[in-house]
Amino acid sequence: METNTSTAADWPLDALRLAKGTTTVSVVLPARDEERTVGAIVSTIRRDLAELVDEVLVVDSRSTDATAARAAEAGARVVRQDDVLPELPPLSGKGEALWKGLAASHGDVVVYIDSDLRNFGAHFVSGLLGPLLTDPRIQFVKGAYERPLRGRRGEGGRVTELVARPLLNLFWPELAGFVQPLGGEYAGRRSALETVPYVTEYGVEFGLLVDLLEQVGLDAMAQVDLGSREHSHQSTAALGRMSGQIMLTAWSRLERQGRIVASEPPATLLRQFNPDTITNVSVAERPPLASLSAVMEEDVA
Repeated sequence: METNTSTAADWPLDALRLAKGTTTVSVVLPARDEERTVGAIVSTIRRDLAELVDEVLVVDSRSTDATAARAAEAGARVVRQDDVLPELPPLSGKGEALWKGLAASHGDVVVYIDSDLRNFGAHFVSGLLGPLLTDPRIQFVKGAYERPLRGRRGEGGRVTELVARPLLNLFWPELAGFVQPLGGEYAGRRSALETVPYVTEYGVEFGLLVDLLEQVGLDAMAQVDLGSREHSHQSTAALGRMSGQIMLTAWSRLERQGRIVASEPPATLLRQFNPDTITNVSVAERPPLASLSAVMEEDVA
């Protein structure tokens, strides 16, 4: 927090244009039924960041509304999630859309932005780009922000406060300085992002933080304060399912790092009583994209 934390205002556009050089930038938005907000986000990026952003890619994650049409009208390149690497068995979840976006995009730097933001500004992207374009040591940048809940400051990010932050402090205290570990706005060098797996469900942000810590080290990770973030909020039941996926993601990392040994795997069925449902909260993973590319190149050869 002392050395690798900054604010979006620290990265004026003129300075970033000079620092960009030949580095190419892709902004990737995973989107499922976000017709009300995705077009405005794409339009803002295209209008205000044309000299910084080389590609705006929307990954349509099986939307049933006009998300794809609104994104295309605003100037994004739109790909259907299942059309990317179609030879692979299809999986579901946010992490799947993010991984497919990494595979379909071309930039040296990839910026992820959630497509449900209601108060999006160009500084969300330029702030994340600042450390990456100006410091070659930095490999990954996470957005930090205030997350109000229905107008109440400090009340958003309930899964972060109740699940993710305690887990990080218990097992990966090096990451405790990240203000919004589960936030959907972050950026990284392709060379780093392609070396780590992507959990396909809502554990993806937690998994990326832990895996990148191991892969590139804490000194190569930064965060930028983007101000306030307003977006749609999910029900308590939905947050319970999300929490289960994050706990399973943490469990898998602890096992992989040899820090726990279990006689049997954890159960993956979550019983909830309001409404009365039983949900499978198991998580799958996509392998590091670099490893997949190497296999495909061998097959071609």
